[in-house]
Amino acid sequence: MTAPLASWNEGPAKQAIMAFVKETADQASPKFVDPLARIATFDQDGTTWVEQPAYAQMMFTFHQLGVMAAKDPKLKGVEPFKTVLSGDREAIAKLTVPELLKIVALTHSGTTTDVFQEIAHDWITTAQHPRFQRLYTDLVYEPMLELMQYLRANGYKTFIVTGGGQDFVRTYSERVYGVPRDQVVGSAGGTTFGYDASGRAILTKDPKVLWIDDKTAKPVDIHLMIGRRPVMAFGNSDGDKHMLEYTQGGDGARFMLLVHHDDAVREYAYGPESVMSPFSDALMAQARQRGWVVASMKNDWKRIFAWE
Repeated sequence: MTAPLASWNEGPAKQAIMAFVKETADQASPKFVDPLARIATFDQDGTTWVEQPAYAQMMFTFHQLGVMAAKDPKLKGVEPFKTVLSGDREAIAKLTVPELLKIVALTHSGTTTDVFQEIAHDWITTAQHPRFQRLYTDLVYEPMLELMQYLRANGYKTFIVTGGGQDFVRTYSERVYGVPRDQVVGSAGGTTFGYDASGRAILTKDPKVLWIDDKTAKPVDIHLMIGRRPVMAFGNSDGDKHMLEYTQGGDGARFMLLVHHDDAVREYAYGPESVMSPFSDALMAQARQRGWVVASMKNDWKRIFAWE
């Protein structure tokens, strides 16, 4: 039998994880946590899989825009769609959040929820990352996947809490992470109930955003969708800070960990300068002051991907 956390190097991070899990799962321990309360939340992009040079879902969104433009050429002359369809990476990088949300609204609406998930499934099972030339689902961090498995083996329930689209992530969460669809909390768009031509009840995706699951919204959505404060929380950026703070704010034993991207050879190295997912100096200082674990990709992980 493979030892738990086999892809982690021996060191403070691995030791802290295993000690915490052992103590909280041992009924004789003063830090014992009731199985019903053993909730662990994981950010996705940059925490459980690669988020550079762009989020996988954003790449899916741009792909879908191209599909739609082939059917409706008028989109090629309308901003911000025109910029994306031009392929100009510098111009695309300058798009604002409202502009990106406009593109998401167009490409993620107008179909039933079932059809959207089929489209997303077809893309995620064929699309390849531009640097690694592998499926995005091959770029899951093996140490974090082992961690999820280790937690579940010790009575923890693992949740994905992501700024990514809830419907998008649910198309692969169980297959890739072993996380059931109903344990995915993410950004969400509106849906409308109706009937198809045969009279079958359906949900159609609307071009409006209900919520963006990031920053202070993460604790709110955890309360809304899970109903329990996490005991363990894992992130990688300023956008996850509030989820870790909310976790630590509970009574009893608590564990918070941030993944630090500092391995440009095997993956990427970035921090405060990242536009998409900054790990600011202030967050690093907060982690040290509050006793959060910071896991170095370079030093704490023997391997990053299963195929290494």
